[in-house]
Amino acid sequence: MRLVLIGPPGSGKGTQAELLVARLGLTYIGTGAILRNAIAGRTDVGQAVGPMLERGALAPDAIVNDIVAQRLREADRPDAFVLDGYPRTYAQAISLDALLRQQFLTLDAVFHLTITDEDAVRRITDRRSCANPNCGGCFHLALRPPKRAMICDACGEALVIRDDDTEETARRRLREFHKNTDPLLEHYREAGLLCEVPAMEPVETITANIAKALRK
Repeated sequence: MRLVLIGPPGSGKGTQAELLVARLGLTYIGTGAILRNAIAGRTDVGQAVGPMLERGALAPDAIVNDIVAQRLREADRPDAFVLDGYPRTYAQAISLDALLRQQFLTLDAVFHLTITDEDAVRRITDRRSCANPNCGGCFHLALRPPKRAMICDACGEALVIRDDDTEETARRRLREFHKNTDPLLEHYREAGLLCEVPAMEPVETITANIAKALRK
């Protein structure tokens, strides 16, 4: 099974991707996590996209297309996966279509997690991330709080607010998302792959709605 999750920042794509990985045995491919690791590791890609992400802008199509293509062309490439944060533009979707054809793969479904901008901003600004780049623990003050205030449950390091989780950056990212999303959604709607899922329901309800749609 091959799935795509589309949604604005704060819609819970990462949480749902994590649950789908656990329940369906999928491989997680998240371009956001890949880029953040590149920034933390000061790789060439990380240094190129770091200032863009800090401004709330999207990484260039060419860079994220290459990241996904590299993963799906590896010898151990997954046949079953969930894509989180990619594609984000119509151009990226066209690139992904071509890549999948080359690999003799097809998508099974594209889920659009819907949420208002104000709810998205509230969710984003309540997120906290582990300062340890080797951990990657993510928490939410309202939905998934750490057991100890501002301490990562997994490794004990301090939790911090990422630069892209401030309100100013969140609103910039939302503007970018809306600018690019309509053509992307229409592309998958015309392909018969798009399913819209309200993202303000409880986490388990959202997961159940996704599973229900997959059974149809």
